[in-house]
Amino acid sequence: MDLTNFDYFAYIILPLLIFMARVFDQTLGIVRIIFATKGYTLPAFIFGFFESFVWLMAIGQIMARIDNFLYYFVFAAGFATGNVMGIYVEKKLSIGIVVIRVIFQRDSEKSINRLREKGFRLTEIDGQGMEQPVKMIFSTLKRNQIKEFINILTINNPAAFYTVEDVKMVKEGYLTDKKRGLNPFNR
Repeated sequence: MDLTNFDYFAYIILPLLIFMARVFDQTLGIVRIIFATKGYTLPAFIFGFFESFVWLMAIGQIMARIDNFLYYFVFAAGFATGNVMGIYVEKKLSIGIVVIRVIFQRDSEKSINRLREKGFRLTEIDGQGMEQPVKMIFSTLKRNQIKEFINILTINNPAAFYTVEDVKMVKEGYLTDKKRGLNPFNR
């Protein structure tokens, strides 16, 4: 094989560029969707613009060299990898607000007191379970606080039943921070 005549640009550099562009634009797309579903219009607009721009550049290179199957492969591989990267980035950003609902079968007081000591705002409700009375708590918090909340909860109640749900909008209550505002972006 004669490497002096090998087209490095066509078979190594350009496929890598197409792959990286596709990873980047798909990552932007995943994050854009998260912003859009949470009602953050400005970030959704910005991410959408750059997502489309990068996609057009990548597809333009493929269309200019439509006979090279390698470009189709790296385009698809970049798309798949971009999905994984987008999910990873979204988890790291922890965008948004959630409500955590906890149902205690027993021994709720220690966990409730520890959560309050750490600054979590809770609403307590007495309820009736299938076989016995239960204690329920609700807390609305930022997504980046979920891990801390659950770690504190499970110290004394490793079997506590809880659910975590996304919240689209919060009005009033104790969550609003007047200095920094609730949302990092304008809606």
